[in-house]
Amino acid sequence: MIGYILRKAGYALAVLFGVVTTAFLINFVLPGDPARLMLGQRADEQSIRALRVQLGLDKPMYEQYTKYVIRLVQGDLGVSYSTNRGVLDTIVDKFPATALLAITAMFFSTLIGIGLGIIAAIRSNTWIDASTMGFALLGISLPSFVFGLLLLLLFAEVWKIFPSSGYIDKGISHLFLPMLTLAFRPLSIIARVTRSSMLDVLNQDYVRTARAKGLQEKAVILKHALRNALNPVVTTVSAWFSGLLAGTFFVEYIFNWPGIGTLAIGAIEKLDYPIIQGTVLLTAIIFVVVNAIVDILYAFLDPKVKLH
Repeated sequence: MIGYILRKAGYALAVLFGVVTTAFLINFVLPGDPARLMLGQRADEQSIRALRVQLGLDKPMYEQYTKYVIRLVQGDLGVSYSTNRGVLDTIVDKFPATALLAITAMFFSTLIGIGLGIIAAIRSNTWIDASTMGFALLGISLPSFVFGLLLLLLFAEVWKIFPSSGYIDKGISHLFLPMLTLAFRPLSIIARVTRSSMLDVLNQDYVRTARAKGLQEKAVILKHALRNALNPVVTTVSAWFSGLLAGTFFVEYIFNWPGIGTLAIGAIEKLDYPIIQGTVLLTAIIFVVVNAIVDILYAFLDPKVKLH
């Protein structure tokens, strides 16, 4: 088990190394001069050259890369060009809002998605199954930003039940629309994956044996079938959770939610490279860490998984 964990950690570090390199190259790929962006378009060339020297932008690329990696190891993500504030401090301030939105959306989508998937599986080939999977297909097909705009139109503009934007400091009702928007697609996918996995398990011999022993159907479904059908569901949940936690971008932007997504879009509009690099790194770290944890959990959830 220790060797397996160390191998997964090695893979994670290799991926992060690639992401760090990619994030560094953003400065050289995207248009614009960082020094000019910091000083403004009216700055004279002498001031721009002096700032480039101060930032080390006049150095060869390999020297800049080495300095960049050393700063990252020390926890220094640089300074925002637009606010002149530390990138790490900015991300730390914005992350709780994204985490709250992602966690509530993932909890809602997991709970409802697994429930709908179980119902569809035990009522397979009926109108309940067809309507449930039809709903799930709609959720998979409809882009989040389109669904969010529809919710805004109906619940905030037409019926005026929920506020159209803002954070929970103005009331918990501000959470509902962005949470539902963010949860709709993963909910639909989780429902379909749960149904498919449950149908496979329900046809296994040990489930038939459990029923033959006279166990209640509820016990058969929850203790025998669902437990053995969870692996693909866990994979789906972990993949979506890491994605939601890493940045909800368009959903946050639509509802003016003060999280990482809104921060990243604002940074792209302003060509604020340090903020862009910081959000890219955060996204990668979350994906890598969550996926590594899930891989390790597999070894405990399913004895059939080989540790290699």
